[in-house]
Amino acid sequence: MKIGILGAGTIGATLARKLAAAGHEVKVANSRGPETIKTEVLETGAKPVAAKDAVGDMDVVILSMPHTGFEKIRHLVSTLPEETVVIDTSNYFPQRDGVNPAIEAGDVESKWVQDFFGRPVVKAWNAIGTVPFAERGQPKGHPERAAIPIAGDRERDREVAMALVDETGFDGYDAGTLAESWRQQPGSPVYCTNLSYDRIGAALAAAEQERLPKRRDVSVAIFSERFGPGVNPDADTIIRISRALQM
Repeated sequence: MKIGILGAGTIGATLARKLAAAGHEVKVANSRGPETIKTEVLETGAKPVAAKDAVGDMDVVILSMPHTGFEKIRHLVSTLPEETVVIDTSNYFPQRDGVNPAIEAGDVESKWVQDFFGRPVVKAWNAIGTVPFAERGQPKGHPERAAIPIAGDRERDREVAMALVDETGFDGYDAGTLAESWRQQPGSPVYCTNLSYDRIGAALAAAEQERLPKRRDVSVAIFSERFGPGVNPDADTIIRISRALQM
């Protein structure tokens, strides 16, 4: 498949490496220009390009950036063909993104993103920690393989996303429509907890919507105080703390 990735941060970089290694034609862009993309992002064959070239004639476009970067790419994403699968990996953190009144008032994050771009999106790879995503992928059938929830309003979008998630070393779990995607937002029992496929359904069902923002903010405060703002500890620590706070 032809895949464009907008964003070359930690998740975007891992996606570029894994999906290119799986044989896809991958183009990756960031906000500062293709010459600034690190060589390790490109080591399996992804090509650095400008943002407009990462969305043109693509089967899949992956948005891997904070909400603060959406306005700059809005004109590119909103005009994509209807059949293009757009996957959003983002999460809303008011500490980083600023306060979004609509989400604070109860809008589901992913539905807000879909409305912002005015076209269908599917949510994937948002519930996996950056370090576990880079380091904990396993072959299909491995007893320690974790699952990643995928939500979207179009069945085909979910199917495409699940196939790509599988190629990044995780089981894709069909979590239904975007209206239910709040169950995989920060603070939920599936967020950064690395659950196996047979456990993730019950964890999604156990999510309590009104409790998520508080758990999210407590988690941010704990990680920041323990390790420093924006610092990611090792995978085991991320998973252990996330399970203690959110399950």
